[in-house]
Amino acid sequence: MSPVEYRTILKYRLMIPLFPVDEVCPVCNKACLDSFGEHAVHCKELPGFKYRHDLVRDVLFDIFRCAGISAKKEAPVNFLTDPLEGRSTLRPADILIFGWVGGKHACVDLTGVSPLVGLGSSAFTVGQAALKAASGKVIKHEKACLDNQHVFIPFAFDTFGFLAPEAVDLLSRVQRVMRSNVMTLKSMDVVFKRLSFAIQKGVAAQLVARLPTISM
Repeated sequence: MSPVEYRTILKYRLMIPLFPVDEVCPVCNKACLDSFGEHAVHCKELPGFKYRHDLVRDVLFDIFRCAGISAKKEAPVNFLTDPLEGRSTLRPADILIFGWVGGKHACVDLTGVSPLVGLGSSAFTVGQAALKAASGKVIKHEKACLDNQHVFIPFAFDTFGFLAPEAVDLLSRVQRVMRSNVMTLKSMDVVFKRLSFAIQKGVAAQLVARLPTISM
């Protein structure tokens, strides 16, 4: 992480304003950049919008590899689709873990959200956005996976680093496997630390790409 990325993500986490209020987004030219950077992180018009998702996916896949877990990235499974749109929306599994649950392969689907999504007049609850995202993924994909003798695991996180329970359970099991297969001091806590750093690195890169031309 570069110095400017570190300073930027620190401001984001401490909710120190990053952008002038009501400044037009230089990418989509439609919405306004909120001062705390939420629009900057979730603007879908930027070519690198999926950078954070892909970075976290790549780090998670590398963790599996280091732990000796057999998995494949961007694995075509021919049944992951939006039930409302049919096969026109077929997509690969972000990560396919072979023989993970009772001999069945597990489709891991990553999704990252803002912790402020859906926050209106109701009180803020830590993790509510990630929990809702995980539930939505289950509704959309779990039945198709079960019908095809696969297990579905939503891997939802928010940009503050909260992990949904399914993600925590997956990482905890991976950490146990790593402790069994890779007995080094560095391997003891590497799973959660690497994943958490990847999330913040991805968010920082997205914010820096949209910073106004002022010194950070």
